[in-house]
Amino acid sequence: MKYSPLHAAVAAAFCALSAQAAVTEKPSTLADQQSVAVTIYNEDLALVKDVRQVTLERGLNRLALREVSARMRPETALLRSLSHAGSLSLLEQNFDFDLLTPAKLLEKYVGREVRIVRKHPQTGEESVETATVLAASGGVVLKMGDRIETGLPGRIVYDSVPANLRDRPTLVSELHSARAGAQTVELSYLSAGLSWKADYVAELNAKDDALDLNGWVTLTNHSGTTYPEARLQLVAGDVNRVRDELRYAAKAGAVREVAAAPAAQMAQESLFEYHLYTLQRPTTIRDNQTKQVALLSGTGVPVAKELVLQGNDYYYRSSVGHLGQKMKVGVFVQFENRESARLGLPMPKGVVRVYKKDSAGNAQFVGEDRIDHTPKNERVRLKLGEAFDVTADKKQTDFRRREPTNRASYVHESAYEIVLRNAKTEAVSVVVREPVPGDWTMLEETQKHRKVASGTAEWNVRVPAEGSATLKYRVLVRY
Repeated sequence: MKYSPLHAAVAAAFCALSAQAAVTEKPSTLADQQSVAVTIYNEDLALVKDVRQVTLERGLNRLALREVSARMRPETALLRSLSHAGSLSLLEQNFDFDLLTPAKLLEKYVGREVRIVRKHPQTGEESVETATVLAASGGVVLKMGDRIETGLPGRIVYDSVPANLRDRPTLVSELHSARAGAQTVELSYLSAGLSWKADYVAELNAKDDALDLNGWVTLTNHSGTTYPEARLQLVAGDVNRVRDELRYAAKAGAVREVAAAPAAQMAQESLFEYHLYTLQRPTTIRDNQTKQVALLSGTGVPVAKELVLQGNDYYYRSSVGHLGQKMKVGVFVQFENRESARLGLPMPKGVVRVYKKDSAGNAQFVGEDRIDHTPKNERVRLKLGEAFDVTADKKQTDFRRREPTNRASYVHESAYEIVLRNAKTEAVSVVVREPVPGDWTMLEETQKHRKVASGTAEWNVRVPAEGSATLKYRVLVRY
């Protein structure tokens, strides 16, 4: 009988499948791990490089890499040999993240037989009955003999664990090895479930003109595995990502653990258009853990405090009368992120929490604000709250249309009075900032303004201790 090329190809495929089916799975656990490096990005993304020592046969192998991230993106997984470059050829890989639980085991046995073990309540004698699992969604439905039962009438005994259920997240690689024996392999992949953010703690001095700043990195691991003695790196910056059509749900019930951080800062370097921070020692990142490590610090950083009364632009278009009484005055502090100001380090985005010591020497919380990624030599401005002792009354004292008979004319003239009151025992300066719309001209004012932007007028008003100060101005606005 003559064989065509098609017959030969089919026969070769059957031989390959038979050989593959006969390959014994070789498990690899964290005990085989030589090292692990984790690079975490801002938006729930991490790059994991897991190096392990494995023993392979020459030819076909089925390598089960256990205890990888349960939220791995399997399409990004790359397995290569470090000790014998080019010796591995990947044929197929399967990511098993369907973990073994009683509910999952029951689901996998739908349509199959199980044994139900019951115990007699008086004698304690056990009886065994065979049942077929008909459904396991929202409860269990069993066919037992000639009847149907719901619920769990006894203890369920299964014959085996299905092959696609794992007790740990596992990446199974079907590969061909050019040599037999021990090899050092590296598995790299992108994963969700790992994130970090920066948190800053600042303490103001008694005069509010300097602060001590400490930055912390807060890591959170919901990836489903632990990374022992990992080399940790963090990337600060907004990395563009293609949004996945399928999103894995985040795990709930995280356990918060805060690890003490060393005094040493993380080393920092530029990476493309981002900043890379490297922890100078290995650290263990446990599953369902929140960890903190030191990022940066600065002492005696000069600070400027500012009280701001912020206006609105709507009342320049119509007659409104009173605009508010006992209006809140915002409290801001700002500092320069410069080496000359005892700082000068790239600051990843995060929350800055500010404290100040009371007369007894106890640090009290005075406010917090969120900052974006801030490079060196840039200004950091924080709003801490509203002043208690400094308030303002504001009213519109006049409003008129310059051309009342011309409906197409939008030329308005309006006047305002702002009374600032200070209950403190020392004088303060308040910045009155008004967003004036359109093409405007200041006609009258009791104090000279600054045009800080095309649509913003600003006055710096000195208010005496336990006293008040009044600002009046008249403005012409054209639309």
